[in-house]
Amino acid sequence: MPTASRDVVISNKLGLHARPAMQFVELANQFSSRVQVQSLAGENVCADGKSIMQMMILAAVEGTPLRIVAEGPDAEPAVEKLAALINDKFGEE
Repeated sequence: MPTASRDVVISNKLGLHARPAMQFVELANQFSSRVQVQSLAGENVCADGKSIMQMMILAAVEGTPLRIVAEGPDAEPAVEKLAALINDKFGEE
């Protein structure tokens, strides 16, 4: 099964709070691929990118490095779009 991954850094001032986490989950759910998000800081927490509750446990503040991993038929476009959302600071700034 095709896989893709990309490392990103949370760069918006408020971090991955409820609104940007929901934006991420809504976008992830537009793809059929499985999406996982791993925090590369501290405890290496991994979350289901299609679950708001799981995304919130990442507690990703500004500067937190994350790895987005998708597995499935649309893995590459999923990772590309999700990384772009994060790199665009969720449209907050």
